[in-house]
Amino acid sequence: MKNIFLNITLLTFSISLFAQIDRSIPEPDPAPQINFEEPISFEMKNGLKVMLIENHKLPRVSINLLIDNPPIFEGDLNGIGYLTGGIMGKGNSFQDKDSVNEEIDFMGARMSFSSQSGFASSLSRYFERTITMFSQSALNPSFTEEEFNQEKNILLDNIKNNEKNTVSIARRVENVLAYGLDHPYGEFTTKESMEKIELKNTIEFYESYFKPNNAYLVIIGDINVNKTKKLVKKLFGKWKNDSKLDSKFSKGSINEIKDPDSIEDISINIIDMPNSANSEITFQNLIDLKMSDKDYYSALIANRILGAGPESRLFNNIREDKGYAYGAYSSIGDDKYSKAKFRATTSTRFQVTDSALIEIIKEVKKIRTIPVSGEELKNAKAKYLGEFVLAMERPSTIANYAINIEMNDLNPSYYKTFLSNINKVSIKDVQNAANKYFKLNNTQLVVTGKGSEIIEKLENITIDNSKVTVKFYDKKGSLTQKPQEAETPKEITAKSILQNYLNAIGGVEKLKSIESLVLKYKGEVMGASIVSEEKRLKKKFTNSTSMNGNLMMKMVVTEDKAFIKQGPNKIDLPENFHNDLKNSLGIFAELNLIDNPNIKFVGKETFEETEVYAIEINGEMVSNKFLYDVNSGLKIKEISTTNMGGQPQTQESIIGNYKDYNGILLPNKRSQSMGPQSIEMTLIDVLFNEKFNDDDFD
Repeated sequence: MKNIFLNITLLTFSISLFAQIDRSIPEPDPAPQINFEEPISFEMKNGLKVMLIENHKLPRVSINLLIDNPPIFEGDLNGIGYLTGGIMGKGNSFQDKDSVNEEIDFMGARMSFSSQSGFASSLSRYFERTITMFSQSALNPSFTEEEFNQEKNILLDNIKNNEKNTVSIARRVENVLAYGLDHPYGEFTTKESMEKIELKNTIEFYESYFKPNNAYLVIIGDINVNKTKKLVKKLFGKWKNDSKLDSKFSKGSINEIKDPDSIEDISINIIDMPNSANSEITFQNLIDLKMSDKDYYSALIANRILGAGPESRLFNNIREDKGYAYGAYSSIGDDKYSKAKFRATTSTRFQVTDSALIEIIKEVKKIRTIPVSGEELKNAKAKYLGEFVLAMERPSTIANYAINIEMNDLNPSYYKTFLSNINKVSIKDVQNAANKYFKLNNTQLVVTGKGSEIIEKLENITIDNSKVTVKFYDKKGSLTQKPQEAETPKEITAKSILQNYLNAIGGVEKLKSIESLVLKYKGEVMGASIVSEEKRLKKKFTNSTSMNGNLMMKMVVTEDKAFIKQGPNKIDLPENFHNDLKNSLGIFAELNLIDNPNIKFVGKETFEETEVYAIEINGEMVSNKFLYDVNSGLKIKEISTTNMGGQPQTQESIIGNYKDYNGILLPNKRSQSMGPQSIEMTLIDVLFNEKFNDDDFD
């Protein structure tokens, strides 16, 4: 029930124009004139390239710093870049962290860093002070043991959480398969690599790679160019370059980029995630594409038609027509240092995993072999026009365009002529680009999900009447054997698992003697105190969540109603939603679930090296899966999937550290997923047989 409540909490936080079909190929409309203001540029003695753009529409200024080093191979210390960037900006040689934060907040400014970039923005009246603080934080950051340990612990928590996240594992293994572990794009951070990193390593990393040699500084907004030029020279003139920087990326160096192995055939690559609620599907191949290539615009249009938005073929097929998933998309990358990727992706129910994959293959094949329609081409160009014009209104876009021109050695008029070049793309150009970059016979089909539910169907997929090779990988991208289902004794059933659990926590007789139960959990998220209080009767349930002492939300479920309250607003939940929630009513929900005919035993699985029995109950809008320790019988994980608005949302809760409360074992710890974050909740109060007011359930 707690999972369902938090899921709903998360969930609460175009007119289409149709034209008559003209079967003739339409003539492209003239591209609008783009007034792209060229920056005032100069290069400092240390190699820093500076671009200044005056824009007095708003009294604001933004500062963008980008270091265009080739990709850095982190090896045994993978994660050091993230860790270094996390420390930067949190104090410098002139101010400690608290002083920096207080002054930034006072000015209403923003400032952030990564290991190879930085950003700041402020009102123009505070610009001089903001860029001064920015330069101090960039050139003289404080690397303290306290900040190092804090950032390291955050990253270790993220690594731990990502090990249970199907999307994170999918993206990781996709990169390993495409590039290999000895490529900067294929390596990934592990607990072991993060634990190896010491404070001195982050200092060495900063001193090695945070240099002005390949750096660009773009300042745009309400500035005076001459004054700003003098200020930049004053603040960044002492930033020392490194005459040996290029050698750190040369042939034979640790950072030498070797082309990844070519993909020679088509294969289905399965990563088994036994506890996954959905399947992540990716069609991917490597491509050689740069922004300066003549067919770059054709590739963009081909990708737009195939899957770059809700009007695309993939989206309309897989979501609108088949209803297999909430969305399906494609993307095409460009890279001047190494090969980029073309990808087509979707996330779907495991029951239709093979069907969704087949539809992706069909759409890729179709755009390669059958010319797109004139209407599709016209609409794709119109979409680019609208997005491009809107993007030009944002100063950040202009800054990015200015950097792109310099970094990719593009013609200064590149963005002025961008739309006219898009308009020149023909139907034939689209087909040529699709055949060149969407490589049907040299691709990896990567599927991450519950192996026991998807493997059999995937093994039977054929393309052009030939079966596709199927391979299996673990969560680190290493080739492995086909997962085998663990044998389970015939006497194990959903009912026996629930019975063992009830016996383990106190026994049916003891549990049935309880008339009411109050559980209060406390945790912290982003510095804020979170308290969640449950009140349970045999046929009523309420959960109130407070942040820093203020009631944020309340949920009530009885046999007659289900609603949530947020402030003065009350939202009644749909009837089918209410019916699903009633499955979890009861002081101890398992007392009711044990006699529910819809509960079923899924099988024996492994969770964090612990053997577990999995049972599930699927509703119309809410489905729940529970994992019970094979040895102790205790429940150790709950997985709740809620389908609202056509989009499944999955929340997970890891349960543990059971303690005895008056002869009943209750979990003292809950690790609750909340989007990409995880909240650690501790049980701080337990009350049995309290009297409740009717107001508690209104």
